[in-house]
Amino acid sequence: MPRASQTVSDKFSAFADPTRLRILHLLREGEMCVGDLVTILALPQPTVSRHLGYLRRAALVIGRKDGLWMHYSLAPATTEFHRRLLDCLGACFVDVPQLRKDDARLKKLRKTGGCCP
Repeated sequence: MPRASQTVSDKFSAFADPTRLRILHLLREGEMCVGDLVTILALPQPTVSRHLGYLRRAALVIGRKDGLWMHYSLAPATTEFHRRLLDCLGACFVDVPQLRKDDARLKKLRKTGGCCP
């Protein structure tokens, strides 16, 4: 079992990276496959997968395999600290222009159906 201080440090480190913050923000809207995240973020698949791995290790996201596709969603909060961090995704970053652009891309992608079944 990880020490509490390590868990807090891991979560703060995850939030400190702009790409991981963008991924967490997108996953607030629900489960997404890696292909759709790649499209919205306009980053190479290995880069997105590396950041998702970091978020998994920090216990902020969970993955589900469906055939060839990996789908990710926010991990349910297991502590009050974790819950407050997830709340912050919706309230603390509303003025970040890149997140607003990602939201617009997500809406457009959802209209077309995205790449994953």
